[in-house]
Amino acid sequence: MTLDAFNRARRDDAIAFLRPCLDVDRWCTELADGRPYGSVDDLLARAEVAASPLTPAEVDAALAHHPRIGERPSGAGAGAAMSRAEQAGVDPTDAEVAAALAEGNLAYEQRFGRVFLIRAAGRSSREILDALSERLGHTPAEEQPVVADQLRQIAVLRLKGLLR
Repeated sequence: MTLDAFNRARRDDAIAFLRPCLDVDRWCTELADGRPYGSVDDLLARAEVAASPLTPAEVDAALAHHPRIGERPSGAGAGAAMSRAEQAGVDPTDAEVAAALAEGNLAYEQRFGRVFLIRAAGRSSREILDALSERLGHTPAEEQPVVADQLRQIAVLRLKGLLR
């Protein structure tokens, strides 16, 4: 979608366009209601501000739609396609990496009660595994702002990728 089309879209259509980026009602409505934007950079800057900070409840709601790292969704929707592209650096045929990610994902979920989330775009499997190991050492209070920041980064990157 072009910025002009986003600016002119019906409110419900603008919100629907934003949901694959970050399925948080407040974020989507703030961006849709902030139209018109003078430039893509203006929209992206507003997206950053609207996601800073995300509440714990918003993080939990958004994470309900995120696959585990290493488990690429097979759906046809925009969110599934974005997730597959973001995880391009994770080699699903590397059995050692797949086992380490599965083990790490399980440990993270047991420790924090949610899926491990990281901005995977541009990161190798090794970088993701290193970050997962490091974050397993966090307390829940330390991890909350980290995961919220990762979610914000993902949302802004996705939005940038959707705009033409």
